Amino acid sequence: MAWYDTLLGRTPDTEEKLNPAQYVISRNEGLTVDSREVVTNYRNAYEQLEIVNRAVNMIVDDVADIPFSLGNQVPGTNNIVKNIRRSKVDLLINREPNPFQDINSFKRNLIIDLMIDGNIFIYFDGAHLYHLPANKVRIETDEQTFVSKYTYENSIDYSPNEIIHIKENSFNSIYRGVPRLKPAFRTMQLLSSMRTFQDNFFKNGAVPGLVLSSPNTLSEKIKERMLQAWVARYNPQSGGRRPLFLDGGLEVKNLTEINFKDLDFQEGIKSNEKIILEAMGIPPVLLDGGNNANIRPNHRLYYLETILPIVRKLGYALERYFGFTVSEDVTGIPALQPELRDQAAYYATLVNTGIMSPNEAREALGKDPVDGFDSPRVPANIAGSAVNPEEGGRPQEAAPGEEE
Repeated sequence: MAWYDTLLGRTPDTEEKLNPAQYVISRNEGLTVDSREVVTNYRNAYEQLEIVNRAVNMIVDDVADIPFSLGNQVPGTNNIVKNIRRSKVDLLINREPNPFQDINSFKRNLIIDLMIDGNIFIYFDGAHLYHLPANKVRIETDEQTFVSKYTYENSIDYSPNEIIHIKENSFNSIYRGVPRLKPAFRTMQLLSSMRTFQDNFFKNGAVPGLVLSSPNTLSEKIKERMLQAWVARYNPQSGGRRPLFLDGGLEVKNLTEINFKDLDFQEGIKSNEKIILEAMGIPPVLLDGGNNANIRPNHRLYYLETILPIVRKLGYALERYFGFTVSEDVTGIPALQPELRDQAAYYATLVNTGIMSPNEAREALGKDPVDGFDSPRVPANIAGSAVNPEEGGRPQEAAPGEEE
């Protein structure tokens, strides 16, 4: 029994009940839940839009670079894997998940799936961890056991205990996460449309729609013949721009008046890129550039609000599965380390108030100890008791009329 069972009035004979609403939930979501949501569009955006590709890769790289710190077994946890050594778990989650991948490559696969598909699926065969591409996994729901099985490529079945399923946040499903790119989906479509318009415009030789006008009434046969002659002689796509001679009063006019400066779309593109970055939790200044005063606090904020929550999401799932405490090790992340000036002021306060000895402070800062600084100081502003100045405080003053 877990420690909380007694508080809840449970006994060893008490049967744990499943969620009474589970059968309703499973029926509402269907017997088979696709693990993805319009994934093709998000994958296209990742492959075709520079800002999306750069932002996703930035998050993926930064998450993958943070190792886990493995602690002791969590008491009372109903973890899935039993009787596994701590050293084995540490090997799997920090160095070699399987014989074919290093841990960094493995984690990159996982985080790309989380960003684009909203789900991560990891298969544990009892000895190694393997990444299952999320866009090919289907979830088979069950009214009694929540999930009956996971199916890969409609052909390979996995039991729920063989799969570590990590989901992004979702407001309408307990089985499937929502891709982090979804809030910016409309903006990505708009940005893609701008790029497509520019491509098509320049493929057309940077020539807007044209109108041929004639003061005379022309038959359909003559119009068709003139059109064919025009296309043959003036074809921007093939680069054919032979001189044209217009007779019979023909005039060439632009269908619309185009301002080439407006076709640049720079303001619109920058605005849409900013929206995409903000939706993904990346301060735009980190990619736009700026002075150190702006970048440093935003870089720290980016790690605290975007990177660490993803790392912890992975850690909590691994902790639940293997039964050992899993936390992030950020000692190698400069953006999360306090500035030396702030550290010095912090430890100086602890030393001057007698909370820490000078050598303890030096050790915390990675410095060697110094002889004679092993004992905490007694603060000089603690007055009234010390006769010997070496004991701290100020010496007692002689009473009026007494000789010193």
